Amino acid sequence: MPKLHKIELSVNGQKHSAEIAPNVTLLDFLRDTLQLKGSKECCAVGECGACTVSVNGDTVNSCLFLAIEADGAEVRTVEGLAQQGQLTPLQESFLECGAVQCGFCIPGMVMSAQSILDENPTPDDAEVREGLSGNLCRCGGYNRMFQAMKSASNKLAGNTCADLAGHGCMGDGDKLVGQDVIRSGGVERVSGTQEFLADLEIDNVLHLKMVKLDVARARIDKIDVSKALEVEGVVDILTAADLPQPVPRFGPVYKDRPIIAVGETKYHGEPVAVVAAETLEMAEYAASCVEVSYTPLPCVTTIEDALAEDAPIVPSRDDGTKPSATSNILQERNYGWGDVRTAQADVIVENSYTFPMVTHFAIEPHGFVVDAKADRMTVWSPVQHPFLLQKIMAELFDLPLTQVHVLAPDPGGGFGGKQNPKFEPLCAYMSLRTGRPCRLVMTLEETFQTVRRAAARVHARTGFAKDGTIVFQDIESDYMIGAYVDIAERVMTKGNYLGCGPYRVPNARIHARAVMSHTTPSCAYRGFGTPQIVWAVENQMDAAARELGLDGLSIRMKNLAKKGEEVVRGDFPADGDWAQTVLKTAETIGWDQPLPDGHGRGIAVGIKSGATTGLSNSTIRLLADGSVILYAGTSDMGQGARTIFAQLVADAFGAPLERISVVMGDTAMVPFDLQTSASRSTVFMGTAIQRACADILEQVKELAEDLIGICRDEVQIADGRVRVGEVDQTIYDFVKTRLGKWNGELIGNGRMRKPTDPAHPLGGTPAFFEFNCTAFEVSVDRNTGEILIHKHVTVGDVGKALNPLQVEMQDEGAAIMGLGHSMMEHIVMGADGEIRNLGALDYRIPTTKDMPLSLQTHMVENGDGPGPFGAKGVSEGAILCTAPALAAAVAEAEGVVIRDLPLTPERIWHALQDQKTVA
Repeated sequence: MPKLHKIELSVNGQKHSAEIAPNVTLLDFLRDTLQLKGSKECCAVGECGACTVSVNGDTVNSCLFLAIEADGAEVRTVEGLAQQGQLTPLQESFLECGAVQCGFCIPGMVMSAQSILDENPTPDDAEVREGLSGNLCRCGGYNRMFQAMKSASNKLAGNTCADLAGHGCMGDGDKLVGQDVIRSGGVERVSGTQEFLADLEIDNVLHLKMVKLDVARARIDKIDVSKALEVEGVVDILTAADLPQPVPRFGPVYKDRPIIAVGETKYHGEPVAVVAAETLEMAEYAASCVEVSYTPLPCVTTIEDALAEDAPIVPSRDDGTKPSATSNILQERNYGWGDVRTAQADVIVENSYTFPMVTHFAIEPHGFVVDAKADRMTVWSPVQHPFLLQKIMAELFDLPLTQVHVLAPDPGGGFGGKQNPKFEPLCAYMSLRTGRPCRLVMTLEETFQTVRRAAARVHARTGFAKDGTIVFQDIESDYMIGAYVDIAERVMTKGNYLGCGPYRVPNARIHARAVMSHTTPSCAYRGFGTPQIVWAVENQMDAAARELGLDGLSIRMKNLAKKGEEVVRGDFPADGDWAQTVLKTAETIGWDQPLPDGHGRGIAVGIKSGATTGLSNSTIRLLADGSVILYAGTSDMGQGARTIFAQLVADAFGAPLERISVVMGDTAMVPFDLQTSASRSTVFMGTAIQRACADILEQVKELAEDLIGICRDEVQIADGRVRVGEVDQTIYDFVKTRLGKWNGELIGNGRMRKPTDPAHPLGGTPAFFEFNCTAFEVSVDRNTGEILIHKHVTVGDVGKALNPLQVEMQDEGAAIMGLGHSMMEHIVMGADGEIRNLGALDYRIPTTKDMPLSLQTHMVENGDGPGPFGAKGVSEGAILCTAPALAAAVAEAEGVVIRDLPLTPERIWHALQDQKTVA
């Protein structure tokens, strides 16, 4: 036990005195001792900025700053910014400008931003980019943060920034739908009071730490836990031998993932044991004392190796993937129409493309808490699909659904990585053994070993007529999905189904395979398999344009499907006037304007299928005082679902927004919703909410008939108002003054269901398409290969923007995430299949200094979607075609064509050197 040291310090103006160990960080002291949970832990190495606080006026990473170093200091955290409940101008600006999405990074970001303003109330753009560069936002809200800094600066000067005025306000008219309404829950996020999984206080909880090996594949020869069990505070250690035999397996489609490694590990980071202890520090030390004897085995970590004739087979014969696992090809799909073999083309373009493994890097690492008893279970998890988690846990532990209670705090970023169960079952088994709740909060490095996007290799052979018209598309696609299936087969299937893009293609053949490997299991990731195939197909369009003497815009316009035309033979037709989106992008980027020397422009389009099937239910309670409680099973992970849903209800009843409460994330309270993914929530849950509102409106007619004594048919309800006789009131006011006489409340139910079509390759036709066009103007430093993005434009076909500010936030976030896999992100593997660049130090995602000099987001609204007021899903479109548009701009600027992502400075520099050699 280390010697304790007494410290005295002031935190947010309050004096504190404590005795602490010398190794305790300021972050842990603030969170665990003072219960100030606003500062977050993500990377633990001072790279993400989520833990940023001020010490004596200087911003520090509190995860690296020892608490004893703060002895005698003045410390300020995000909780100390607002005074007497009044947000600072900066916090207000973050809300008004849409800088808040999931919110996990926001406390640290606000602290760094406040420090900039404290030093210089009128910082320029370069100062802001530099000052915020130590804070990472995976939701991609940097552009909004730049605007928030300008707004706050103007507020401090007593001015109103003209170009920001109105954000967060209703605007003209009484309707909220279509207005820039401030994000619900935003105040909690900018003030640091929003509770994420790691912030929850669970009584009597044990802390878990997993034991892992430093190789991908190894035979587990022996696990000796004797020394670890002697560590003070250790309660239990679990290995595969301690579980029911055979060890239970689970998964959303294939039940192939074991609770813990059985016999051998199949990827770097698969746990072989887990320690439960009274404190996290005790668990971590004990885990380091577990002795594992193992024998490294041959592994496959590339598509080429996995498909080799002598490749070791990844799936076990008994893991549920196949009756007999004799190949690493899990599944093959063949799509097509016409006859590629006999199609006659004037020009044939044939190339191969690669897309790397990348990780989600949600700033909130994964975490789970389970309190399991023999007859019931409570699970806390920031999962995107609470009801799927409930179902899987119930099946695993032979419990009725009623006895599995899932509480899903808002995820601090999800992006698909938190869709399905990961280590909740492991926590549950340890909880059953110990009789206590068990808590596992993973490190960022462990999260890297848990989720990723599928890597891909795509070979495309495309035929064109002389005028640039597509004659045929012939695609062979391999997606490397990892050691266990998760939802990755669906990713491969859905991504490749639209492999020909949003074009008229008379002849098509697509052969796609899901290939298993000894790598982190891949899962859903923003874009769901589409960016990989779009990278190849859009590059093919540019290659043909160069050969035919066309430009990137004209060849796409020539082939783009018109509204009502099929993009897949016999399937759901184009649901928008996509040419509008492309032309708006071209106009915004200045496509026809002369280019400065050394600059290049590129343009690309992408299409993704929306949800193809599913069920969403909603329940609404209209209370006697006119206030409303809305129950929805959707997860709000930063996309702003709560806000949109509240807007719909407020308009339906003419109620003030602040009188609408939205309940989510509790399977014991909210009705069933299949999933929060596929950009489906506005369309599916939004429609269910509208129908629940309609149910209540019929009851309002009944109320009017009963209390006023008039025929129901004479009661008129429209635009949130009830008109009957001389009465003309909002429904909110009408109910508020009359419902009390009924001694109750009105309850409405609504649902949106799209049935499964077993004959369709995707289980059903798309509910909508998510269509996007992206364009860049760039220059390249020929000495370093570094790209400078002068302009980045993204335009989406959204149907109807229910909250334009949130649509822009989502599109900008997707665009910046797309820059990550386009320019820098890739997982590096070692010789033994180990990930070489685990964590924030060695894996780069975009920072404020990587942002384009100009990022513009626009939308096309024609009200032609299936959702409320003609809305379509958004949030993924702007990531679909980022990479090919950027590559096309680089190719025009420097004449180098690169077909492997990412477009790192090193890769571009080598291409430039090769170009010199050829010349």
